[in-house]
Amino acid sequence: MLDHLLSSHTLGSLQLKNRVVMAPLTRSRAEGNIPNEMMAAYYASRAGAGLIISEGTSPSFNGLGYPRIPGAFTPEMLHGWQQVTDAVHRQGGTIFLQLMHTGRVSHPDNLWTGGRVLAPSSVEMTETKMYVDGKGEQDIPLAQEMNLEDITFAVKEYAMAAKVAIDAGFDGVELHAANGYLLEQFIHPKTNLRTDQFGGTIENRLRFVRDVAEATVAAVGAERVGMRISPYGTFGELGAFPGILDTYRRLAEIAKKVGLVYLHLVDHESMGAPSVPEEMKTMLRETFPGSFILSGGYNAQHAERDLAAGKGDLVAFGRPFIANPDLVERFRQGAQLAIPDQSTFYTPGPEGYLTYPKITDQA
Repeated sequence: MLDHLLSSHTLGSLQLKNRVVMAPLTRSRAEGNIPNEMMAAYYASRAGAGLIISEGTSPSFNGLGYPRIPGAFTPEMLHGWQQVTDAVHRQGGTIFLQLMHTGRVSHPDNLWTGGRVLAPSSVEMTETKMYVDGKGEQDIPLAQEMNLEDITFAVKEYAMAAKVAIDAGFDGVELHAANGYLLEQFIHPKTNLRTDQFGGTIENRLRFVRDVAEATVAAVGAERVGMRISPYGTFGELGAFPGILDTYRRLAEIAKKVGLVYLHLVDHESMGAPSVPEEMKTMLRETFPGSFILSGGYNAQHAERDLAAGKGDLVAFGRPFIANPDLVERFRQGAQLAIPDQSTFYTPGPEGYLTYPKITDQA
């Protein structure tokens, strides 16, 4: 029985029909970085989730680090996303837009003309490559250190992109402060070597994230803003660091003060990273009073156990949603899950994107 997982949940002013969250999944189908009809069909077919969190979407022309990821900073992007939200809402779904500025995890050839690879500090990436259409895997160049004007402008970009999201019909936005991207680059002492008010102490390293959260809340309202975090994650050549528990305790306190509607914790143990210690999970749960989303290698039974134990309020599923658009119905029926084809995760076109059938299609 999945009594907890399939029960409703109140998220701010929203009533979610179940506690299954579709995790943000980069799929690289936005040709020209503009959402399209194919993406609308993809998300609408997964509207059985209590909450859909979109793929990472750049708030800035400087944040389009990967090929074919969508943005949220032009009228064309707004209109493209309207197709998606309209399609999801017609199916009774709820959807947040994840705002993801890639920062140093980028390549100039994936940016628009005039775009720059920016970061808190110029710290070389030595192990990571970046795919560029027509060129394949490329070395990632050294990012430019952001000056105070760059930082101020980036904060405004997040707030403006949140407004674009709400105008496009999204129910809210998620600030992506995980997986080694720009917000986490400011948090982490390996990638933030600054000596001004945005670096050094815990409070200073969290200042950019706090400023972004406050500006976004001011733009669209606290009930419409969540945040994703990944302490102990290794994406972007990061990992654990001294003082990590105190850092994330303070971040949770900031999220509480700003009034964020949820914290979304990622545990990448299933993908080879160190597990997030129970001490960290418990601390975050006790410090932050809003909804708490668990994520990382869950199946339905594991999710039910953790929800029943009060470890979280919702559980996000990533790869299972790729091959199972009707994942919630499969959970409900105890049906077998299809296995996704990893070779089509990031390729253009409908193959491996719109080609996975629902149970009703198979029948």
